[in-house]
Amino acid sequence: MSSLPLSPLSKLAEPTVLAFEDQSYTLAELNALADGLAARLSEHGVTAGGRVALMTSNRPEFVVALHAIWRLAAAAVLISPAWKRAEVEHALAVTDPSHAVGDQAVLSELMPMLNLDEPISPGNPVPGSTPRPDADAVLAFSSGTTGLPKAVRHSHKSLQAAVRNWRGALKLTARDRIQIATPPSHILGLLNIMTAMQAGAWMRLHRRFDVDRMLSHIQDDRITVEMAVAPIALAIASHPGLESYDLSSLRFIVWGATPVSASIAETVTRRTGVGWLPAYGTTELPVIACNPIGGARLDSVGRPVPGVDVRVTSLQTGEPVGPGEVGEIQARSDSLMAGYLPCEATRDVMSDDWYRTGDVGYLDAGGWLRITDRFKEMIKVRGFQVAPAEVEAVLHSHPAVDDCAVFGIPNGADGESVVAAVAARQPVEATELVALVGERLASYKRLSRVEFVPEIPRLPSGKVLRRVLKERYGCTSDS
Repeated sequence: MSSLPLSPLSKLAEPTVLAFEDQSYTLAELNALADGLAARLSEHGVTAGGRVALMTSNRPEFVVALHAIWRLAAAAVLISPAWKRAEVEHALAVTDPSHAVGDQAVLSELMPMLNLDEPISPGNPVPGSTPRPDADAVLAFSSGTTGLPKAVRHSHKSLQAAVRNWRGALKLTARDRIQIATPPSHILGLLNIMTAMQAGAWMRLHRRFDVDRMLSHIQDDRITVEMAVAPIALAIASHPGLESYDLSSLRFIVWGATPVSASIAETVTRRTGVGWLPAYGTTELPVIACNPIGGARLDSVGRPVPGVDVRVTSLQTGEPVGPGEVGEIQARSDSLMAGYLPCEATRDVMSDDWYRTGDVGYLDAGGWLRITDRFKEMIKVRGFQVAPAEVEAVLHSHPAVDDCAVFGIPNGADGESVVAAVAARQPVEATELVALVGERLASYKRLSRVEFVPEIPRLPSGKVLRRVLKERYGCTSDS
């Protein structure tokens, strides 16, 4: 992965492979920019085995920076551009990068940073190191059910396996044209960028999601594969002028990161004639299952993709169960992460060589996988994971909060909304607590509602009974 993959077409001509706003790039141009940035990073002391924090919006320079880091056999620490100071400080403390590249002021305030808003000069290949297949390629963040976000270590080998599995599931080729609006620090954005590059597909990056811009580019760029999480799907389904766009180039729209809302998906198909391809994966194991092209269904995330084994185990005994029996979904594959940082957190999600997803569901007799619940207490908002403990820690810092518990409730637009139950020791306005969380944490972790309660329901062990809170306060949501 030390250099950008060459498209089969590039030997005949120099086609544009990446577009961003009014800019376009060929593979040769991207390679030259990656060489130039690699030289600068080398001059600043980046060496094989080092870690480089990468915090940037979705832009071509992300692709350049990622490959520049790999040219030096270093690893990229992917930090969400939505994160605020405390979150970035935690990420840096967990991963301890020696250098930084990005376009976010918060990162530059915490450590010296090469600013991607400054022009990158093309360069020649620099003497570097070829990274070992088992060496770390990226560290992406995935929140646990307790504590702060953990860094997920992916090696070059595991990322290549994930790309191979995703490319095979989508049947992506150099004839495809895709666009990506999800953040590159999120595993879905990273996976789509890498898979498009490997396949030689044409790709457009969007700095942020805008439904009108997205629909216009499907029409004008003749996009063949569209990626959607729940808010994107809802925006398409509810667009008043949807029928005015020519979406006939689309082979399908991928629904990922959140459970499919059948009514929304069916509305889009009815209005456009375009079908959906539900898929399932995690940061730790990016591609677990995907619906078959031409035979997709909305009531399942599909069948396990080739190269990934899936089993369901009893929630009581941990032993494998048969078809139709509900239990915890576990998976194993060459695409599985190398582990977490902190290292000790890895033990909690591994059973021998099986990764415990924390999701509950079953495999039917035909091998179709269905997810019915989440064993973990994670809240999933717009495809991003929110750890209740992280939000609770912010709330506990307020002098008026005696106890609190954070939980998620269904929200058709965002997947889930974040709600806090608060036992206060003195009067405090809900808006004040909402503002506190908004100041400290990323926007997708914001509270949609605060419920003031006499006490937080807990087991004798101290564990919060979140299910009780969901049943009691989960009927309505402000968002």
